Amino acid sequence: MVLALSNFMVVLDMTIANVSVPHIAGDLGISASQGTWVITSYAVSEAICVPLTGWLAQRFGAVRVFIASMAGFGIFSLLCGLSPTLDMLVLCRIGQGLCGGPIMPMSQALLLRLYPPEMRARAMGTWAMTTLLGPALGPILGGTISDNWSWHWIFFINVPIAVMISLAAIALLRPLESEKIKLPIDTVGLVLLVFWIGCLQIMLDIGREHDWFSDPIVIGLAICSFVGFVVFVIWELTEDHPVVDLRLFANRGFSFGLIALSLCFGTYFASIVVIPQWLQMSMGYTATMAGLVTAFTAMSALTTSAIAARMVGKVDPRIMVSCAMAWLGLMALWRTTHWTADADFWTLALPQMIQGIAMPFFIVPLTTITLGAVHPSQVASAAGLQNFVRTMASAIAASIVLTLWDNAQRVSRSEIVSNLQPDDTLRDLANSGFQTSQGWQVINNLADQQALAVGINHIFLLSCFALFLAAALVWITPKPKGPVDQSAAH
Repeated sequence: MVLALSNFMVVLDMTIANVSVPHIAGDLGISASQGTWVITSYAVSEAICVPLTGWLAQRFGAVRVFIASMAGFGIFSLLCGLSPTLDMLVLCRIGQGLCGGPIMPMSQALLLRLYPPEMRARAMGTWAMTTLLGPALGPILGGTISDNWSWHWIFFINVPIAVMISLAAIALLRPLESEKIKLPIDTVGLVLLVFWIGCLQIMLDIGREHDWFSDPIVIGLAICSFVGFVVFVIWELTEDHPVVDLRLFANRGFSFGLIALSLCFGTYFASIVVIPQWLQMSMGYTATMAGLVTAFTAMSALTTSAIAARMVGKVDPRIMVSCAMAWLGLMALWRTTHWTADADFWTLALPQMIQGIAMPFFIVPLTTITLGAVHPSQVASAAGLQNFVRTMASAIAASIVLTLWDNAQRVSRSEIVSNLQPDDTLRDLANSGFQTSQGWQVINNLADQQALAVGINHIFLLSCFALFLAAALVWITPKPKGPVDQSAAH
């Protein structure tokens, strides 16, 4: 229960802030797009820390790393809740992500060490349920807290749980401690990784506010990110103990499986960032109701996860993954035709609910495909790289989609305004008691609302194409031969 609860808390924090962005932005006096830095900073810092988990566990001991990570997570959660400015909040979210990164793989590794082989499947089943429950409860819990108390409490609630887990881990997990082994660490590779990813994410986050490449700061960040990436690739390919084993990309099955995974996870994560913002900014939804709409996907995924788990090993995983991704693409297409500015609750919730049915049918089988494509001795490195790329894809996709949505909304608004014939509407509003300035404001609000709806439809149309592409790419990967050890994956 201690290990499962720790995993649940970390997974919960990946989605709990999504519906609270408008509240955070309003309280701190920033734009909604700046508010999303709270989400992307956590994801990026967690992604950077994931490849270091194995080295940290061997260098300092698995239990010590787990306890230290949980304690740090609680401390940075407290600081996030106390943050009076965006700068402090983003810095604390980075710290929260760095501490949260090792918790999920460490809880999984300790669980496998705790139970004998015949009980591991049942224990991992309980652990896996928390991975699905987190995204389901995160938006609902975040919305309820933001509406009824304050956004600060979405971080404060972590503190007592982190204290409890840390104390319980000290009391219960000491017998599971591993021996400390002094292993070399690729310091240069790690610095280069942090440098180019940091530059890239900052560029993507501030680009909207700085008119992209018309600003020398954005240009400088783009150059630094590109140069840093090239140097990083060269260094990692020539390093004996790389922080990220890029040689794995020479494997066709692993590479194309990872691309498909990135496309699918990127579109999914971006949608659960964009949808709550649209519902609150344009549709008049509270954070609680927006969280409920968003959470339907994860809730329905819980009902089919056991079926998907039983099918693995009995059905070609490529069929399961391809069909699931095509299913998600069809749901994105459904949204483009039914999600309008006057859509009711169930029109919005139904595709979310039906989409969730397919989620377990691509997550587990796609892990089987990617890890099954590499040599057994490379599974641990492949799992770490897969988790890193998946988390990075989520953060980058969220930033890109927010930019595309903003651009689509501006273009749509311009087209709507250019075709307006407001005289009759202004006359009707005047007859209803509106002054001329008030009438223009009503028309302006309607144009904004329709433009946001058209913009989000464009986003889901692009998501549809990305998901269908991912469904096709899966067939480039070879069919896994024999059982695959997924204990290093999460």
